[in-house]
Amino acid sequence: MQVQEDLEDCLREECGVFGIYDLDGNDVASTIYYGLFALQHRGQESCGIAVSDTNGPKGKASILKGMGLVNEVFVQEDLEKLTGNIGIGHVRYSTAGSSTRENAQPLLLNYIKGTLGLAHNGNLINTPELRRELERTGAIFQTTIDSEVIAYHIARERVNTHSVEQAVNLAMRKIKGAYSLIVMSPRKLIGARDPFGFKPLCIGKREHAYILASETCALDTISAEYVRDVEPGEIVTITKDGIVSDTSLCIPKEMEARCIFEYIYFARPDSIIDNVSVYNSRITAGKYLAVDSPVEADVVVGVPESGNAAALGYSLQSGIPYGTAFVKNGYVGRTFIKPKQSNRESSVKVKLNVLKEAVNGKRVIMIDDSIVRGTTSGRIVKMLREAGACEVHVRISSPPFLHECYFGTDIPSREQLIAYHHSIQEICEIIGADSLGYLKQERLKKMVNDLSICTGCFDGNYPLEPPKEDIRGEYQK
Repeated sequence: MQVQEDLEDCLREECGVFGIYDLDGNDVASTIYYGLFALQHRGQESCGIAVSDTNGPKGKASILKGMGLVNEVFVQEDLEKLTGNIGIGHVRYSTAGSSTRENAQPLLLNYIKGTLGLAHNGNLINTPELRRELERTGAIFQTTIDSEVIAYHIARERVNTHSVEQAVNLAMRKIKGAYSLIVMSPRKLIGARDPFGFKPLCIGKREHAYILASETCALDTISAEYVRDVEPGEIVTITKDGIVSDTSLCIPKEMEARCIFEYIYFARPDSIIDNVSVYNSRITAGKYLAVDSPVEADVVVGVPESGNAAALGYSLQSGIPYGTAFVKNGYVGRTFIKPKQSNRESSVKVKLNVLKEAVNGKRVIMIDDSIVRGTTSGRIVKMLREAGACEVHVRISSPPFLHECYFGTDIPSREQLIAYHHSIQEICEIIGADSLGYLKQERLKKMVNDLSICTGCFDGNYPLEPPKEDIRGEYQK
């Protein structure tokens, strides 16, 4: 169905996680709410908040979660009922078929040591075997997400260890894949990144409160100070006495493998990840595109939102004026009513409209972050031509997708990727552009100040051996 392809022909944001421990004992639910609001771009299907009182009984915690956006799930009355000075929150994007309230996060377990809350961003590659191991010893699962497998393993290790942070360490030795975790115990808040650092996680501070968040933009929203990033493989434990770091699972820097799409697409441009500005990385990508794929034109435009900064970079490097060609409907979420096949309305047109005055009679360079199946790119090119553009030159601020991703980015199987079956010239003809250029893969590391990154979706060189079975659809976050 063509309209459905429109909706699926793009990358999906990742989940967002947020945690806070207020040492002064103030309620934190409203702060988590605003933190999640800032991370809404990372997931729009479900969200949740769990809180506890570090001075109260160890088995008492409150949770509220549901399907929809943050401002749809939570109302003032609900937040006032969530009392406690330690808490975690989550916004979720999932693959089709697993978008249910049961799979919403955070997860909250009651066990012999009290309560254990978990918020997770990422995707494990050994979920099936870990799940079977737990099932053989009597575990009963309430969800189909790998986050529950992580929570169970932490809880199981905690029974035989002296601390929850030690239990997290032992669980991390078993799980494989991409994960940023925030764990809430009755008296501690713990943050952890997988040893490869696929997913971001940062530390903030506001007066006597410590914060963990997927992106620094969430810290800015609540007027917190950015302290630093959690290092790949690091476990940080926040208690009433401050922060303790465990780096025993860290690997050599050159082996780390951050997801490059945090910088290209996922993260908000005002965020800083591992000391690299997302905005500057996109500007840099646009400049490289101008160097490697120059073309004569009258205006450079970006496809909102992630294409805008790259378009500005292309303009700065080439000297071709930067313009605004698209108006984006900011009120369209992932769950808007899809136009029926019998209707003329395209879901692309519902989300974007072209400013005719900006492109009419002009040679246009259109910058976007990626091409997945090609249907959306083709429709946007057509919209520009219908608005009067005499030439449309497409430039993509990432290399061509040739392989699927197993680490949390919703890139489909390679049989569905247009670049797997077609040359760049063929793709250019399919989408109806006058020319097409992609960012060269060797430019990627320069975009992020030489940080070690994962390039598996471009060249098939994964930092971990992919699973023999494709478990992305069933267990992804």
